[in-house]
Amino acid sequence: MALKRGLSIRNSGNVSCYSILVLVFCSFLAPLIFFVGRGVNTSTSIDNNDFSTTTSKQESSFVKEKILAKSNTNNAEGNKWTQIAAFVRTEISRVKQDDLVDDDRSKFHTPAILARRQLRERRREKRAAALVKQDDEVTVKLENAALERSKSVDSAVLGKYSIWRKENENENTDSKVHLMRDQIIMARVYISIATMKKKPGLAQELQKQLKESRHALGEAMYDADLTRSAHEKIKSMDQVLSKAKEQLYDCKLVTGKLRAILQSADEQVRSLKRQSTFLSQLAAKTIPNGIHCLSMRLAIDYYLLPPEKRKFPRSENLENPSLFHYALFSDNVLAASVVVNSTIKNAKDPAKHVFHLVTDKLNFGAMNMWFLLNPPGKATIHVENVDEFKWLNSSYCPVLRQLESAAMKEYYFKGSHSTTLSAGSSNLKYRNPKYLSMLNHLRFYLPQIYPKLDKILFLDDDIVVQKDLTGLWSVNLHEKVNGAVETCGESFHRFDKYLNFSNPHIAKNFDPNACGWAYGMNIFDLKEWKKRDITGIYHKWQNMNEDRVLWKLGTLPPGLMTFYGLTHPLDKSWHVLGLGYSPSIDGSEIEKAAVIHYNGNMKPWLELAMTKYKSYWTKYIKFDHPYIRTCKLGE
Repeated sequence: MALKRGLSIRNSGNVSCYSILVLVFCSFLAPLIFFVGRGVNTSTSIDNNDFSTTTSKQESSFVKEKILAKSNTNNAEGNKWTQIAAFVRTEISRVKQDDLVDDDRSKFHTPAILARRQLRERRREKRAAALVKQDDEVTVKLENAALERSKSVDSAVLGKYSIWRKENENENTDSKVHLMRDQIIMARVYISIATMKKKPGLAQELQKQLKESRHALGEAMYDADLTRSAHEKIKSMDQVLSKAKEQLYDCKLVTGKLRAILQSADEQVRSLKRQSTFLSQLAAKTIPNGIHCLSMRLAIDYYLLPPEKRKFPRSENLENPSLFHYALFSDNVLAASVVVNSTIKNAKDPAKHVFHLVTDKLNFGAMNMWFLLNPPGKATIHVENVDEFKWLNSSYCPVLRQLESAAMKEYYFKGSHSTTLSAGSSNLKYRNPKYLSMLNHLRFYLPQIYPKLDKILFLDDDIVVQKDLTGLWSVNLHEKVNGAVETCGESFHRFDKYLNFSNPHIAKNFDPNACGWAYGMNIFDLKEWKKRDITGIYHKWQNMNEDRVLWKLGTLPPGLMTFYGLTHPLDKSWHVLGLGYSPSIDGSEIEKAAVIHYNGNMKPWLELAMTKYKSYWTKYIKFDHPYIRTCKLGE
């Protein structure tokens, strides 16, 4: 019995020992195996984290089950610690090997698994991009809302300028300048009201402060330009204005005075515009000193030449109808040189081009001398003097007779028309020498000047040629006389802009909505011209306009009437206009154009020319030429 009890106690002791051993293993060694397996898995394959973690957990559970099973089957043996430790080392090694194998396998996932992973990545990227875009849109909306609110900020107190306004993004702020100008306006209003309400003391105080503020403001455009005393003047004026507001404020009176100031300012703006127009017209009709110098020096040297050296070569080409002939009428040597030079440089076969230049007697020597010194390569050139056209006299030409009449001289050269800055601009425009020069009217006598030619291309001297123009001679004009680019838009540059449709002769014969076209680059069929007696039609209308009742001056209105129904529209890429007045011409249109035209007052040889267009013209000037350098035309 005792022996039996002893055996029972020994067996129970062994059981207790094994139970404690199992408990210790579950508490310490099993978690250790789990974390070791997880750490190995994490360090070897981050991309397969979920899959590896699940595998580690499964392997750890498997290890625990194995150990428990082993411990249960070996309760009778005494030294199990060594066996358990060896077993644990074996299992840990196996788990590591399995994890490494699994990592290697993860590199060879099936296409479906890879596709799902890529799909998840794309979804994450789209969500992130959407969130960023949404955030940007919200930011823009907030900024725009702030700007809109700043525009409606209460400005009862003068000078409340919001820092959110876009104009204040400039580092040269002008908020104080605006404030001082507003204060000056309000001071003028209250001075008028104070005088009206017989408060001379307040009026004098306002007047004194107004004078000081104007002196402090001066010509400043930005706050940095203001004097040091400006801040004190703003404070002093604010105090005086507050005092005036308390004593004199009347909504109707203040509104009326502000309206009167606005009307006065508007009238001043109109006056300044008239002055600007007058001055631009004045500048447009003047000749720069450099060009005048060039003409004089060339003329002197020309008349020093012996007669045999004054002739141009290849004169036999002048009447050859199979060549490409150009007509150019100009009194500007430099402008004519650009037209010829640009045409030759862009011509495919310069030897087939013939230039017919006509100028006045003042510039005849200079024009000849320039092209004798600078011949246009293999092209042919000839210069004539308009004063030597004996057939062009007042008995044959109506415009010459009209220019010599007393009424015309009274209209253009006497003092009956104002020449002041404020009122003379409209009259000065028509006193431009080009309107009074026969060079401007020679375009109506092309068959008389060149009787043996079939076609001729007329060019103004304020154009630049950018492409070969020989294609114009092959354009089918469909029995029309004039090939030109039309200039009309939806409601402008139509006949009613140029002609007086209140006159019955005009109203009866022309459509006011007919499309206008441009002079400056025109291909004329001289055979059709003669057949239809175009010069006779011109004379008819010019005779009827002796009192300027049909149109004023210029050659475009009579040209529109003379070639009415006889003009074939050319593609607009042949001739781009407006470089002498419009700053908004598309650069691509200019680059594609065969001819660009500086029509308007801002000619490229004048100081008031638009800088953005000037380079198209200046690149055809020989600035290294001795005459050009001497007359300082490159400066």
